[in-house]
Amino acid sequence: MTADPDSEAPAAAGTVTTAVPARLDRLPWSRWHWMVVIGLGTVWILDGLEVTVVGNVAGRLAEEGSGLDITAAQVTGVAAALYVAGACSGALFFGWLTDRYGRKRLFMVTLAVYLGATAMTALSFESWWFFLFRFLTGFGIGGEYAAINSAIDELIPSLYRGRVDLVINGTYWLGAIGGALLSIVMLDTALFPQNLGWRLSFALGVVLGLVILLVRRHVPESPRWQLIHGEEERAEALVSAVEEEIEGERGERLPPPAGEITIHRRQSIGFGLIARTVFARYPRRAFLSLSLFIGQAFLYNAVTFGFGVILTTFFGVPTGRTGYYFAVIAAGNLLGPLLLGKLFDTVGRRIMISSTYLLSGLLLFGTAWLFDRGSLTAVGLTACWCAVLFFASAGASSAYLTVSEVFPMETRAMAIAFFYALGTASGGISGPLVFADLTGSGEVGDTALAFRIGAALMCAAGLVAAFLAVKAERRSLEDIAEPLSAARP
Repeated sequence: MTADPDSEAPAAAGTVTTAVPARLDRLPWSRWHWMVVIGLGTVWILDGLEVTVVGNVAGRLAEEGSGLDITAAQVTGVAAALYVAGACSGALFFGWLTDRYGRKRLFMVTLAVYLGATAMTALSFESWWFFLFRFLTGFGIGGEYAAINSAIDELIPSLYRGRVDLVINGTYWLGAIGGALLSIVMLDTALFPQNLGWRLSFALGVVLGLVILLVRRHVPESPRWQLIHGEEERAEALVSAVEEEIEGERGERLPPPAGEITIHRRQSIGFGLIARTVFARYPRRAFLSLSLFIGQAFLYNAVTFGFGVILTTFFGVPTGRTGYYFAVIAAGNLLGPLLLGKLFDTVGRRIMISSTYLLSGLLLFGTAWLFDRGSLTAVGLTACWCAVLFFASAGASSAYLTVSEVFPMETRAMAIAFFYALGTASGGISGPLVFADLTGSGEVGDTALAFRIGAALMCAAGLVAAFLAVKAERRSLEDIAEPLSAARP
């Protein structure tokens, strides 16, 4: 067998016929799957903690005596945009490495990068230092998105894949609740000096990350990745060990797998082949993926970054009290995937993705109208946002689920990275820069406009999903998108 001209390295010789994917998909839920969920999903708690802490300490950092010469607009605008720019860059860089060197190696490296950058953020003494390490923190988080979403979907049985992916991505908001409540304590000057509390917030994130790093050591490499990269013996051994553990746990034999697949072994896939596969072979899926990511990126990275500033600017909420309000909307975000996730596997992807995007967009239009009329208090605005984000959170999580399902395995991490980077760059870099001026202007109409822009993009993505979403529920990944390495008769 000759090497693919688009490969970065020569293809491994020969083919392998295996039932490993079918064996993974027919597994019942077990303690082993919980270990995977805990080891991989908990990093989203860190991301939620990180972003929320920054949003809630923005006002404190801008105060005299914080230890930094920085404005609230720079924290929610420049620093937020740099964080997202880092995440986009990290997703692309680590996404390529993930497809080349494996899921496990990279989700250990990306977490280490995140931890180091967060620790250095806590030591910030000048604004440029704060900006630099916000970028590098995002760089690590972006790599996490590509490596972890790939591993989750390749390890979780098809019957549970949708709800598990949504719930894991939704745990971001468990971290957000923690970050909101943590900021209340850390910003209390009766407990900590102005220049110390916000630093301790970041330091506690590092401690939590170290615990996750220890747990993650036990999460295995993806057997699907191993098969293609000439490590079929390790893949077979891993799946056999899991099957033996589950049979012992349940006291009964597992049913036979549904079938086999024959694939060519290869070491890597080049960018040219990835691009042709995603855009020429699956153009409708590519447009769907981009639409979903742009919609959720504008809503989350543009509008919610400034939620604390909106509360202080329009409703006079003290900077040390915004955490209570943010904890409420974070709870709405967390409950969305938890309560709606199962429906993505039962009712189906198309109906649930389109409806969650459309409902959140329409509710946000209503919120903008009430806000513009002056009909809302701080509590009322928080209640409206809680309702909006209940649906938006499930929809946003389904964007990651969609991209990780609808493209071939060899391109999975890179596809996640690309659409995350492109969509998030559109909404997550330009959004905070533009909307920081809108929400920080003190003009009600400007903030209402920011709400309407986010709502329009969510509705547009929902309409695209209504026509183009793939019916991936309860189907194997290989059935949804045949691997590029599959041997044809």
